[in-house]
Amino acid sequence: MSTATKVVLKPLEDRIVVQPLEAEQTTASGLVIPDTAKEKPQEGTVLAVGPGRFDDKGEKRVPLDVKVGDVVLYSKYGGTEVKYNNEEYLVLSARDVLAVVEK
Repeated sequence: MSTATKVVLKPLEDRIVVQPLEAEQTTASGLVIPDTAKEKPQEGTVLAVGPGRFDDKGEKRVPLDVKVGDVVLYSKYGGTEVKYNNEEYLVLSARDVLAVVEK
């Protein structure tokens, strides 16, 4: 799925929808990694962002630090994997995002 495709999943509160990037197919020395030995990717592209959670007083929304199109690193076991329209997504809490990758 390209980022130009419209995502119909709208996350709530401080959640974001991420499309995980593909895991490396080969090692630095050129060896092919079989599917069973690949690690779960921890990097993905943000496709949708929720409006943010409410502050402790419940009066204002706390905005998120990420935006659509950002490439982020996230916790290895964070989020929930979902499959929608034959595409795999990850719904993460903003707290599971470790860093934004700047290029």
